[in-house]
Amino acid sequence: MFKKTFLIIITLLSTLGQSQILGSRLDKKTLALGEVGVFEINITNLQGKDVVSAPKNELLPFHFEEVKDSISKQQDSYERIIEFQVFEEGKFKIPALDFKIGGQIYHTIPYEVEVVNTAQKGDQINDIMKNKEIPLDVQDYWQLYKWYILGILTLFAIIFVIWQILKYLKRRKNSPIVMTNQTLRELEGLKKKKYIESGNYRSFYVELIDISRNFLAKQYRIPADVLLTDDLIDVLKTNNTISKENEKVVEEVFLRSDLVKFAKTFPDEPTMSKDFEDIRAFVKRSSKDLEAEHLRTGV
Repeated sequence: MFKKTFLIIITLLSTLGQSQILGSRLDKKTLALGEVGVFEINITNLQGKDVVSAPKNELLPFHFEEVKDSISKQQDSYERIIEFQVFEEGKFKIPALDFKIGGQIYHTIPYEVEVVNTAQKGDQINDIMKNKEIPLDVQDYWQLYKWYILGILTLFAIIFVIWQILKYLKRRKNSPIVMTNQTLRELEGLKKKKYIESGNYRSFYVELIDISRNFLAKQYRIPADVLLTDDLIDVLKTNNTISKENEKVVEEVFLRSDLVKFAKTFPDEPTMSKDFEDIRAFVKRSSKDLEAEHLRTGV
């Protein structure tokens, strides 16, 4: 009987001698707000086995602000020391933490930490020394506010540049040359439809007059797109809006267009070709006339 008991004791001691011992320690269970606490984990009889746990600064729960997390591992021992702070009053738990040693899971014992506010109501907080007023000169104010001033000046400069670009683009868009070139492109588009060659005089004059009216409205700023032909000719003659040569072209082509519209005349191909070329020549001359007028008047 004694021999059997002795063998059991020897077996237990041998098993304990080969197993790892996981221990933990919390230096304080009551902390002031922001006070640093220390939590230690120790493993002995490690026998060179790997230790796996939560990564650094991620072992403790949410409310525990980890200040320092150091790990030291030797052939036969493991030590992890965590310094932490808590910035809320109350009781907070450190649960049982998992440590995997050589493929086997071990757990630390849980702890509870109470955090208290040590400041008393009505305590007076005094500065170590009174604030000292230092006079500032222009250079000091410049150093304080120079980036604000430079930022505002840069913003104004950008706004001014954008305004000038928009102004230029608008002036460029409305310039006589731009309007002339645009109308010439529209006339080329009309020519490609070959209304003259096919004898489609009605479609030809409808589109030719629409292009001409739109050109007069934008280039000379007169309501050519809404006025009747007779009224438009009167306005041109009364205001001397265009030169006599151009005035004659507009009058002849527009009146012929009205006759075509009401089926009172049937123009042939040479007549339509001449009217087309006369309108195109009028459009080309207009930009030069207007540019000269602008230079003369200073507009």
